[in-house]
Amino acid sequence: MNRLDGMPLELERYELFEPRRYHFDVDRRDFFKILGFGLIILCVAEPASAQESGRGRRGGGGQIPSDVNAWLHISEDGAITVFTGKAEVGQNIRTSLTQAVAEELRTAAPAIKLVMADTLLTPYDAGTFGSQTTPQMASRLHRMGAAARETLFDLAADHFKADRASLKIADGKISNNGSGTAVTFGELTKGQKLVKSVTGNGEVTPAGEWKIAGTSVPKVDGRDFVTGKHKYTTDMTAPGMLHGRVLRPSAFGATLASLDSTAAEQMPGVTVVHDGEFVGVTAADPLSAEHAVNALRAKWDTKPQPSSAELFDYLRKHSSEGGGRGGANSGSIEQGLAAATHQLKAAYTIAYIAHTPLEPRAALAQWDNGKLMVWTGSQRPFGVRSELAGAFGIGEENVHVIVPDTGSGYGGKHTGEAAVEAARLAKAAGKPVKLVWTRQEEFTWAYFRPAGVIDVTAGVRDDGTITAWEFHNYNSGGSGLACPYDVANQKCQAHTSNSPLRQGSYRALAATANHFARESHIDDLARAVKMDPLEFRLKNLKDTRMRNVLQAAADKFGWRAGAGGNGRGIGLALGAEKGSVLATCAEVLADKESGTVKVLRAVTAFDCGAVVNPNHLKNQIEGALVMGLGGALFEAIEFSNGMITNPFLSDYRVPRFSDLPKIDVVLVDRKDAPSAGAGETPIMAIAPAVGNAIFAASGIRLRSMPMAPEGLRG
Repeated sequence: MNRLDGMPLELERYELFEPRRYHFDVDRRDFFKILGFGLIILCVAEPASAQESGRGRRGGGGQIPSDVNAWLHISEDGAITVFTGKAEVGQNIRTSLTQAVAEELRTAAPAIKLVMADTLLTPYDAGTFGSQTTPQMASRLHRMGAAARETLFDLAADHFKADRASLKIADGKISNNGSGTAVTFGELTKGQKLVKSVTGNGEVTPAGEWKIAGTSVPKVDGRDFVTGKHKYTTDMTAPGMLHGRVLRPSAFGATLASLDSTAAEQMPGVTVVHDGEFVGVTAADPLSAEHAVNALRAKWDTKPQPSSAELFDYLRKHSSEGGGRGGANSGSIEQGLAAATHQLKAAYTIAYIAHTPLEPRAALAQWDNGKLMVWTGSQRPFGVRSELAGAFGIGEENVHVIVPDTGSGYGGKHTGEAAVEAARLAKAAGKPVKLVWTRQEEFTWAYFRPAGVIDVTAGVRDDGTITAWEFHNYNSGGSGLACPYDVANQKCQAHTSNSPLRQGSYRALAATANHFARESHIDDLARAVKMDPLEFRLKNLKDTRMRNVLQAAADKFGWRAGAGGNGRGIGLALGAEKGSVLATCAEVLADKESGTVKVLRAVTAFDCGAVVNPNHLKNQIEGALVMGLGGALFEAIEFSNGMITNPFLSDYRVPRFSDLPKIDVVLVDRKDAPSAGAGETPIMAIAPAVGNAIFAASGIRLRSMPMAPEGLRG
């Protein structure tokens, strides 16, 4: 398995290992100068980890300072500021991370300001991906907050000349129970340089005692988002700013043979930039920039490319030779199949799909005396900083990247191409340049969720015991590959292929594809031995957490064995990934005569350990279910002759309000387990649950995602 910054890296994060697209011809900080007097909580450097080491390709970035790094500051006026390199891309981590510190300081969440994703101000961070913010960053900020609390207690004990046991902390002050007096945080830190270094776990508050974490604190700055006051990258401006556009190749893999820019150069206020394969323009406004780039006359050398019609054969024929990498492999598949009463073999296919973020890629770049400053929507600000430094041959200390809260990412904004393009145009123009990708560019030149082919062979005895499980994934990846059921003889492998399209991270990575194939096949095994799908799964499961969520979802849904037929059906699916487990039940209307497929309701039971913010977790789960419906039923990138043939929302079907089912969420809140991230895993089980329900309703087994892009087809 590849690694990035010391963390195991799922194979399907291909975008992090791409070569650079364009090749153009800090000591220890003085914290008190930056932040002012007060209490500063530092983290002494530890062994390289996902959050702290800067090594690795494509944005390994530099490293944090070798001695200390600032995470929390309480100023002379009592203001509490927390620093994190994580980015807010709609998952509401600004609120949940604020809750972590508020919990430890026993103060209200609105009293804390979170500075995020700013490479000048925040500690190094590998990126906001992999559902790692809650298990890693929240736990870190609990430690920082606990260290600050203990330091404030020490200061207060000295201030009151009292025993710590007589002191109480709440609402930004510490009270002396003996004298009845209180002192604010600011009064304790005023005029002092106070530094506290944290090396261990500290005395963090156990989840069972949470008062602020674990509650539905309202979204921080929620009013700004509702009223439109919040500024995204696409809203950013700078004095004298120009607008940029980039000339795109005629097809994937095309190289520039010649360029005639005469007409564009004659347009008033237009600058044409031609640097190797990069060609772009700047102008005073977006429309003029569009006219200018359309006036460029380029000839391209192209090469033959496969089309979506031949995709799955192509992936098989171009897969890696020999064995793939795998999950748990045990026993003998041959012996397991020989012991089976029934053997089932099937192939499942997964289309490429687009991230379709609300906010397309965008950046505003400006140069000043050889230093570069860029605002951009990204999940990896330090990775983008590294890309910019590499593209322009400058030190990372001369690059400052700021990520405004961003209009969604879903794993699709790990790379900084828009930032690099805006910076190149700004360098040529000598003025700030804003570049916003069009929706067509986003659909064409961003990377896609990997397509895949999955072969499954399994055996089962008449009593419902699974005796053999063989699972091969070609191209889409290994996340969620391992079989959670208790099978003595199993082999699970993921095989790489030469992808005809640019591909990379997507919400839950390949876990959605692998769960679709596995849970569909599990249902077919259950039907082969005439067992209810719920009973069949429980028979082959020992894991307590998985059994619990499965039963919780079934109970809330009102699961009835044998339900289905006459155009209505119910289905369920189970999953586990990244420290979370879930089960989803779905009811569908699937009419063979009209081709109608309508998901009527869905129930998901979700266990991600101790819940940090119940309402916002429910929002995450509901959003994942809706997003998952798109990939399950409609979404597919189509391509031919090296170009995307459906690069507009008018041609690319995403879920609509009319598609939404009634959704219920059951939170299995386990205060005894560490909090896991929830941004990805809730999406995994909706597709197989819907597919199983379609089969129950119609008798049609659909083994391709999307299952019904043009309605139900037998």
